[in-house]
This record gives sequence, C-alpha cells and structure tokens, in this order.
Amino acid sequence: MALKIYTKTGDKGQTSLIGGTRVPKSHVRIESYGTVDELNSWIGLIRDQAINKTYVETLLEVQDRLFTIGSSLASDPEKSKMKIPDLKEEDIVLLEKEIDKMNDVLQEMKSFVLPGGNTTVSYCHIARCVCRRAERNVILLSESSFVADLVIKYLNRLSDYLFVLSRKLSQDLSAQEIPWKARM
Repeated sequence: MALKIYTKTGDKGQTSLIGGTRVPKSHVRIESYGTVDELNSWIGLIRDQAINKTYVETLLEVQDRLFTIGSSLASDPEKSKMKIPDLKEEDIVLLEKEIDKMNDVLQEMKSFVLPGGNTTVSYCHIARCVCRRAERNVILLSESSFVADLVIKYLNRLSDYLFVLSRKLSQDLSAQEIPWKARM
C-alpha cells in the first residue's frame, strides 16, 4: 500500500517540527523554511532554462544546500535528536568564487539595474528577492531561537550570487540591461 500524502494532522493550523514540537503554521520558523522551499523552487525554474552547464551545476549544489538549510530550520533546536546535514564554510566559498568569476567578465555597474530583459534573467531577480525574504525571516527567527550563523551567511551570499547571475545571464543572452535613472 502506498504512503498517503495527507495526514490530516495539520487541519487545525498546526504542524510538527523535527523533534515533535507542534507549532502554528504561521510560526516564523515555518515561514522561514517555507520561504527557503519557495526559493528552491524558483532556482529549479532557473536551472530548467537554456543556460550554461556550469550554472546548472552550481544551481544543483545550491538546491542541495537549501534542503540542508530547510532541514535545519525545520528542527526544534531544543528537542530534536535527529542528525541533520550541516552547511560548511566551503559552501559559501563556492558562491564567492562563482560570483568573482562572473564579475571578472561583466562591465562595472554604475547604477541599479531594472529587473528584466529576458525571462531567465527575470527568474533570477525573483529568486534573489525571495532569497532576501528568506534571509529576513531567518534573522527574525534567530532573535528568539538558535539558528546556525552559516545559514544567514549563506542566504546573504546566495542573494548576491543570484544578482550577479542575473547580470551574467543578461550578457550571455544578449538581453538589454536597463540602468535605473532616478527621476529628480
């Protein structure tokens, strides 16, 4: 018999963390890992586009790390005894190296750029915004509960990576990058 996808245990607005603690589905911890899950889906959409294989490989790594972050955030830090994967400093170094490689071949940015120019580029900008929201949620969570420092650092660097990837894909796809000119 196949495992049923529905358990009915959340029908009254509660869910369980790893460790068994029940919390409201509106809890900042749920919002945090839910936003990380949303981010992971957007990154999957970027990865499904016709882009360079190197970007696809990096995005697969990122998706794996986002599952790691989701596992960490879904655990009750006071009660869970389950061993979950951890982020490592080299995960952040990978993003920094990829950012630097792309930046080395991009024109210097002299102003903010308007998101858009190509559907794939737009997906990167959406993912960057979702990543920033995830980071804000995780920071809020860290004010009341333990969150590993590397989680916040990774999300911060990932949003930088997604921004630079959007610029690099603009270049690769010959999309117009439109600078923002403030109306004064």
